[in-house]
Amino acid sequence: MSSAEKVSACCGIAGGGPAGMMLGLLLARTGVDVLVLEKHADFLRDFRGDTIHPSTLEVLHELGLLEDLLKLPHQKVPRINARFGDLALTVADFTHLPTRCRFVAFMPQWDFLDFLAREGARYPGFQLRMRAEVTGLIEEAGRIVGLHAQTADGPLEVRANLVVAADGRHSVVRAQAGLSVEEFGAPMDVLWFRLSRRAVDPEDPIGRFDTGRIFIMLNRGDYWQCGFVIPKGSRDQFQARGLAAFRDSVAQLAPFVADRVGELQDWEAIKLLTVQVDRLRQWFRPGLLCIGDAAHAMSPIGGVGINLAIQDAVAAANLLAAPLREQRLTTDDLRRVQQRRDWPTRVTQRVQRFIQKRVITRVLGEAGPLAPPFPLRLLARFPSLRRIPAWLIGIGVRPEHVETRAISVTQQGFKLSFLTARSPRPSPGRNDPGHRGQAGISVPAVCAAGSAGFPSCP
Repeated sequence: MSSAEKVSACCGIAGGGPAGMMLGLLLARTGVDVLVLEKHADFLRDFRGDTIHPSTLEVLHELGLLEDLLKLPHQKVPRINARFGDLALTVADFTHLPTRCRFVAFMPQWDFLDFLAREGARYPGFQLRMRAEVTGLIEEAGRIVGLHAQTADGPLEVRANLVVAADGRHSVVRAQAGLSVEEFGAPMDVLWFRLSRRAVDPEDPIGRFDTGRIFIMLNRGDYWQCGFVIPKGSRDQFQARGLAAFRDSVAQLAPFVADRVGELQDWEAIKLLTVQVDRLRQWFRPGLLCIGDAAHAMSPIGGVGINLAIQDAVAAANLLAAPLREQRLTTDDLRRVQQRRDWPTRVTQRVQRFIQKRVITRVLGEAGPLAPPFPLRLLARFPSLRRIPAWLIGIGVRPEHVETRAISVTQQGFKLSFLTARSPRPSPGRNDPGHRGQAGISVPAVCAAGSAGFPSCP
């Protein structure tokens, strides 16, 4: 057996999803050596969450990266519409949010992750190892001091001052660490598939709630990403009824794609998304921190899981960058990350569980005519109330902002810029220390910049 390759990093991150990649970028830009381990060979996979929320777009603006990000193919979604029985309404209207981007951006997650990887690679402290699957933890005297991984070239041993679990809801790291998980359950699963999209089709996402059935359609440009919500554990029953019956159900819920349901030629094209909602009681151990889905698996309601993961990464970078860089990290620093993010997670999950119980369970169990619940009737009657779900979905509870300073590449090496991401600044571009390939901004430039206000999103 070949001996393991041995490497070291200030921070070792398990998982190259939104939380892991964002944290890796944020720490590397402050001068922290980071190694991100991703088990797949690339990011080209069928992700269940391709939404980038206004709060995440705000973070990208603060980093000076928003303009470049929005050059990638995406769809802007300024509102979410639904049909509940015979009632058609707008559930969330993002056009009134106090953010630069008043929409949710639908972008393939592989493009978003590739973008973060490219930006991270600008900093010499950032390393990304693909095809590196984390298999275990290295523990000494009760403290996590590194990771074991298997790569295409053989075993890998990573020594790190901090190990971060960002490897999703089925986290190997949190299981190896023995952290206690609180399970909340969910009344539904989702059958996930694609149908082609035509230019004459609607632009906005579609949610259809009908007796015993819920159907979601997300605009992906040239195709619809479809989610057929079913009662928990009922996939075998749907399959037993036959593929033709399933196609008929889709055609009834979305008549404009009735001539395309034949694209579903077998059950292999229809993937099961098992919904779970859980939360770690404690997100950390000495030398270890869990963030994103590894710390809290969210319901797909509102599509806020990615948003919460990004917010965790921003908060972790804000609180841990200086202790990591100065080699004075303590368990209390890790505790502060959970204290910062635990309350927003609890509130969001409480709202999701309320909707699951009062709306999802009711709809899936209905046999007679479906009457809209009282909150939806209020949204239909008073349009201004649509700003509330828009805030919860688009911004969330306790949104985070980048507060770390960035190193800037110069011919002499590195220096800390004088400008934090939240300081008054010009528009992203020439004098932005987070912008591609630019040197740090000077103090006089900061003083002259003034307040940029909230210009409209490109």
